[in-house]
Amino acid sequence: MKDESLKVYEHEIPVGSRLYFAKSASTKRQIEQRASQILDKEGFLEIVTPFFSYHQHLSVPPTQLLRFSDSANHEISLRADSTLDVVRIVRARIKDELHKKWYYIQPVFRYPSSEIYQIGAESIGESDLKSSICIVATLLNEFKTKATLQISNIEIPKTIAKILNLDIEVFEKVQVEKILSFNVDWLNKLALLTNLAELKQIISQVPSELKQPLQRLEQLAQSANYDDIRVVPLYYSKMRYYDKLFFRFLADNAIIASGGNYEIDGEQSSGFAIYTDSLIEKL
Repeated sequence: MKDESLKVYEHEIPVGSRLYFAKSASTKRQIEQRASQILDKEGFLEIVTPFFSYHQHLSVPPTQLLRFSDSANHEISLRADSTLDVVRIVRARIKDELHKKWYYIQPVFRYPSSEIYQIGAESIGESDLKSSICIVATLLNEFKTKATLQISNIEIPKTIAKILNLDIEVFEKVQVEKILSFNVDWLNKLALLTNLAELKQIISQVPSELKQPLQRLEQLAQSANYDDIRVVPLYYSKMRYYDKLFFRFLADNAIIASGGNYEIDGEQSSGFAIYTDSLIEKL
């Protein structure tokens, strides 16, 4: 007798894959169309990158990659992240020094069967995150979506890990109880800090190595010009290339967008991604 639990019905789709129809398909198209208009106005040009890549292991952990071999037996992956490929393709193949602002509307794919639709943009050679935050906030406002802006600086947990000889996993896994258990006064204050006023007070109390990264965080929070801001200095992004200032827009515990500073092939740049599926669900 055949096991019914192993049967795949004709109408089923894999867990993690996406299906849009009627209202959700219309909403997705409206979001993408409005985003492209905003980004065009801001001076970005559109790019569509290949589904396949040789370099995805530099962006995301290998365990998240869908990998196989090409005709020459070189290992390739389905696109799991767009940033690294966009920057390298633009620098190596598009010989236009005047255009370093590029955007893309395309999905990424992660193991075992996740489709993640994104609207992303990269400002190559530009590290000012204020403009990225403004663009995302403009799109959210267009669709009357309220979200909390979380601002962090990846330099801070990295520096603390060196000062106190800690494993960076403590911050990556958000082990707040373990952080507080070290009973370091300035570290406890950083762990519990949430707003700009508290950030200003703590800067004078931290080790000298942390003052500049905290000041950069303060400057971004002051310039962001957004009503609902949460400052989280100990947040550590799992994306491999983000190395300095970083932001996320969150609504109902869902990440609507994220972005930050990064360095690829020796050039400091910045970028962001709006997670289309999360925004559709919110709407």
